[in-house]
Amino acid sequence: MSNISADAEWAQSGMTIAGGHGRGDFTNQIKDPYGIFVDDDETVVIADLGNDRIIQWKKDNTNGQIVAGNNGEGNRLNQLNSPTHVLIDKETGSLIICDRDNRRIVRWSHQSGEKEGEILIDSIDCHGLALDDQKYLYVSDIVKDEVIRYKLGEKNGTRVAGGGGKGARLNQLSYPAHLFVDRQQNIYVSDHNNHRVVKWEKNAKEGIIVAGGQGEGNALTQLKDPHGLFVDILGTLYVADLGNNRVMRWRAGEKQGTVIAGGNGKGSRENQFDGPNDLSFDRHGNLYVLDGKNYRVQRFSIK
Repeated sequence: MSNISADAEWAQSGMTIAGGHGRGDFTNQIKDPYGIFVDDDETVVIADLGNDRIIQWKKDNTNGQIVAGNNGEGNRLNQLNSPTHVLIDKETGSLIICDRDNRRIVRWSHQSGEKEGEILIDSIDCHGLALDDQKYLYVSDIVKDEVIRYKLGEKNGTRVAGGGGKGARLNQLSYPAHLFVDRQQNIYVSDHNNHRVVKWEKNAKEGIIVAGGQGEGNALTQLKDPHGLFVDILGTLYVADLGNNRVMRWRAGEKQGTVIAGGNGKGSRENQFDGPNDLSFDRHGNLYVLDGKNYRVQRFSIK
């Protein structure tokens, strides 16, 4: 993606580019969506948790295309059970999916019509996923409250964040919901129950609070149930502040953030959210927000 200026602004009204037709299982609908991935061609891939499927919207299409699952809730290789996150491994052109309630990570060819996936990692209480430039896969475990790093294709991983049990100390996490890994392999974790985002530098034994951490609330120094994350090459952090129905920007080293989208109360208007679960940017710097309980993805154009 292109560099985002630290002072960039976005349109305050979003455009619905996926879903927006209520909660359901038609191809123009999503149901309890959880994670998104925006590809280089501005295709939006959605972990459609409530429909046990992965669905994608190509740019300017009114209907989505199912690319994994959609064979009912189950644990067969052609099924998913409450998928929370999806990534695209560009080298192999495959989807990597956290198949949460099956306690596994699966890989699925990113081709329409592919009938089943393969298990990459099993017996893990996965939630968030990230993939770095070195082909390492990062997985947050919401039962052990830690982040594990795997060499892609290998079954055994290394703990790289958390490890002190559930809690609020700097070596602890409490429900690590979403992940982001930068080019230096620094790991950013949305520490949901601690209402903060924590950065774990490579090989660190404890994290650094980079957003929130001032208790649950809606002040500019606070977060409430943070979820999706994105960090640009300047180290600026963007957070889907789910409980406050807003997206916030935290510049590196600053103690408070700014609201860049939403923050206008819970609702379904073009400038409102109801449970924003995840966010991403395209290569032009446009902002995409997965607006969970409005069952839609909103795109906010960069000014």
